[in-house]
Amino acid sequence: MAMLWALALVLAAGLDAARPPNILLIFADDLGYGDLGCYGHPSSATPNLDQLAAGGLRFTDFYVPSSLCTPSRAALLTGRLPVRTGLYPGVLGPSSRGGLPLEEVTLAEVLAARGYLTGMAGKWHLGVGPEGTFLPPHQGFHRFLGIPYSHDQGPCQNLTCFPPATRCDGTCDQGLVPVPLLANLSVEAQPPWLPTLEAHYVAFARDLMAEAQRQARPFFLYYASHHTHYPQFSGQSFAGQSGRGPFGDSLMELDTVVGALMTTVGDLGLLGETLVLFTADNGPETMRMSHGGCSGLLRCGKGTTYEGGVREPALAFWPGHISPGVTHELASTLDLLPTLTALAGASLPNVTLDGIDLSPLLLGTGKSPRKTLFFYSANPDEIRGVFAVRSGKYKAHFFTQGSAHSDTTPDPACHASSPLTAHDPPLLFDLSKDPGENYNLLGDVAKVPPEALRALKQLELLKAQFDAAMTFGPSQMARGEDPALQICCQPGCSPQPSCCYCPEPRPEGRPRGRPQPRPKLVPKGRPQHRPEPVLEGRPQPVAEGRPQSIPIPEGRLQLIPEGRPEPLAEVRPQPVPEGRPEPLAESRPQAVPEGRPEPLADSRLEPMSEGRPELLAEGRPQPVPEGRPEPLAEGRPQPVPEGRTEPVAEGRPEPVPEGRPEPVAEGRPEPEPVAEGWLEPVAEGRPQPVPEPISEPISQTVPEPIHEPIPPTVPEPIPESPGGE
Repeated sequence: MAMLWALALVLAAGLDAARPPNILLIFADDLGYGDLGCYGHPSSATPNLDQLAAGGLRFTDFYVPSSLCTPSRAALLTGRLPVRTGLYPGVLGPSSRGGLPLEEVTLAEVLAARGYLTGMAGKWHLGVGPEGTFLPPHQGFHRFLGIPYSHDQGPCQNLTCFPPATRCDGTCDQGLVPVPLLANLSVEAQPPWLPTLEAHYVAFARDLMAEAQRQARPFFLYYASHHTHYPQFSGQSFAGQSGRGPFGDSLMELDTVVGALMTTVGDLGLLGETLVLFTADNGPETMRMSHGGCSGLLRCGKGTTYEGGVREPALAFWPGHISPGVTHELASTLDLLPTLTALAGASLPNVTLDGIDLSPLLLGTGKSPRKTLFFYSANPDEIRGVFAVRSGKYKAHFFTQGSAHSDTTPDPACHASSPLTAHDPPLLFDLSKDPGENYNLLGDVAKVPPEALRALKQLELLKAQFDAAMTFGPSQMARGEDPALQICCQPGCSPQPSCCYCPEPRPEGRPRGRPQPRPKLVPKGRPQHRPEPVLEGRPQPVAEGRPQSIPIPEGRLQLIPEGRPEPLAEVRPQPVPEGRPEPLAESRPQAVPEGRPEPLADSRLEPMSEGRPELLAEGRPQPVPEGRPEPLAEGRPQPVPEGRTEPVAEGRPEPVPEGRPEPVAEGRPEPEPVAEGWLEPVAEGRPQPVPEPISEPISQTVPEPIHEPIPPTVPEPIPESPGGE
């Protein structure tokens, strides 16, 4: 019997090697190095992320090249430093003329050419442009559901962040349209109902995974959560439950999202075929104090080149391929494009890349080839060049500057009042002994060790060579702004921006007030998809025996509560603004040759007036929908940690706030909570057996928080943001 089991593992490994893995990339927002339980936070309720860390590879020295949102996300998707792609200085806004240039080749485009079904849910923040020029459907993503920039880049003082009626902190950015929720190139709501936003994204993700499985093709899902960016929000089940206030409640929902996605992967029988990656865009916004996250033992946070701004938690999970453990090797979000390209068997774009293939590190066949990292400020320029360089265990700061995002910390070097300062000699730190950058090795020249002097000379040489070779791309932010580019659900209305108001209904009745038009951002005659990029030297993928890909039908995507394969919803006629032809979608378009991005049809969600799905926390059993098959296999008993009690989030009717009424809608069944134990404990060593698909009904509860919930305290006063990022 043992020999048969060993043979089965060998055969399974051979089958996995013959086809590219599914890729689930989860990207958090403004999350600090010290915010997760698996990174040492004593009271964070993150059982699903902790479980992911226990069964996968946890990085201790994982970096982003910039400590702001837009440039960090550009680096993630292109494998190139933001100064090359023009995403500097600062971040893009709703009125920005610029965006991620279309000539840049994204990770989604590389994988779409390899035959992947690609989708994105969440925060984009790489530009909108005229008629949606820079949005995900033009950057390689077949499907998109999300907000095109940060959810604080619009007025939020009248929005509910925590049900039943807790308003969002602060006022966010004024004089702009409410933030829109887009489905591909159509406006679904403006603004969306924040407490159920992540639940919509999870339903979208389930549908994408199930559709890819029906088409017998791999999927790439880029899940860019809004958590834990200011202003924090969450669903009913998490409000006041974390013990860390609004930030902790938001983080708790993010952790449950991870559990829901992993349950779906397991439910589809894809755990052994799916590579899961988790990290974040930049360090915490410490100006928010307890509402802004924690950088742990690292110095400063968002907006700075100190460790707290650029070092991030990162996890990699792929049962049977990645051995559980901890690595201290250097790695960066820049490395994800070349790494995932190699694992997918695709070809790299013919451009200068700053990323390095880390697949030997992930698969346990070698060490990280990355030895050096370069960090630019939030406002880079070619004269000063890189602000900081890390090589091996040493890091040198040639320039430092504080940031308003890192205000309120005890360290004045982090604050906006700390001016741009040149350091000659540079500040030099041994991060293996001093990750908090507290002790400058060159503070006392008479006591500098010889090894540190050699490291200093090497770092100075690396900076000089790198600066001399770098060519900045034209700044996209320098293209300026045009208020007419702001997305409006009622084009041509007056007065703008206040008339651009088509809110998503609240979950308790029929909506009152205005209807919700859903205009397209692409006028008649303009293609709704970007042609497949031609990458030099890349053969066209041919998958013998694989069914032809099915284009996304026009109409609305059906929200699937459990992530089970279900047919796509029938096309429903949509109201069309005057002067625009009504799209026809009477039949499904012809199949597109595999390996070529599908044309992006006008895919939309089911009408939001019918109610809101919501992610659930602990202790809420859900009815099993009719027609759902019972599990075929006898479920494994799930371990229940001793000494824990399940806090039950009691549902309360949500009163209508004063002022502008928020429409409400009749309830739709909520998506079911995450099943406990989506990951079985994995013993160290390679290879490991692929875990069996989850056979327990998803109606079980998620793992309980590590600590008992405590009553929420009176929130601290929150300073206003220096700008949405």
